[in-house]
Amino acid sequence: MTTISVPDMMCENCVKRITNALTGADLKFTVSLADKTVTIDGCQNCVKTAVGELEDLGFTPEVR
Repeated sequence: MTTISVPDMMCENCVKRITNALTGADLKFTVSLADKTVTIDGCQNCVKTAVGELEDLGFTPEVR
């Protein structure tokens, strides 16, 4: 499990956009608006894919 901080995730709409993108990328993940994090359950390649998807959405992800 790898946690990605997404400090600019501000609302439920952000959560929906992230969920749709990561589901479309066929990743196993959880999103926490309260913690402003996305947790990826997968390999390093999955984490890279998730970071890329988040960046494409305009977020600034930071792998912890």
